[in-house]
Amino acid sequence: MKEFKTADAEVYIKRYELSKVFPEHFRPLMKVYQFKKGNVLFSAGDELEELYILVDGKIKIFTLTPEGKSLINRFKRPLELIGDVEYVKRNTVFNSVEAVTDGVMLAASFADLANLEQDHPPFTRFLLETLARKFYTEAHTTNLNMLYPVEVRLASYLLSISSVSEGTIFHQEMHTSNLMELAEWLGTSYRHLNRVLKKMASDNIIERANGSIAIKDLEKLSILAKGNIYE
Repeated sequence: MKEFKTADAEVYIKRYELSKVFPEHFRPLMKVYQFKKGNVLFSAGDELEELYILVDGKIKIFTLTPEGKSLINRFKRPLELIGDVEYVKRNTVFNSVEAVTDGVMLAASFADLANLEQDHPPFTRFLLETLARKFYTEAHTTNLNMLYPVEVRLASYLLSISSVSEGTIFHQEMHTSNLMELAEWLGTSYRHLNRVLKKMASDNIIERANGSIAIKDLEKLSILAKGNIYE
């Protein structure tokens, strides 16, 4: 991730209506970073000194198992904070973050934010709302994994890695090399996951070819997901 020194943070402040959160005198202290698809932006154990705000692109949050396997926890689109828990608790990064697409983040140092927090309540409120939303999302994911069958969970996962939320007809392919890890994350067996994938293929919802899975019918996939998505 590289600082984009010629970019103007003000563009994103206006786009996401953050002018009340970050007052005019504070904005010159903020940086703009660019990242590329596939970049590992943060790794578990890293010590952060800045709060990052995802304003463009898509990222995934993942955990490495003791065996070194990658388990995806969540996908994130704007507007999302990275480092909010680390700012409050001053602990190291818990989960790793990888760029799914090219994108942009705003950043502000913890030291500058601590000064802002002393006399600017809107920032504190923004931080509280973000942490509350993350707690709600975690609870929703737990309920999804406990209450719904594998077909619904898989459909929700595929929606979360597609670009359906951006309103385009394009989608990303999920390579099948990580199906073992996906089965574990969805709380099922590799064999059962394959059965579900075959059923979805026979229903013309997905297509399996050349070691990848392509979404053929986003509408059917959305119906199968019953309004749920892993985000």
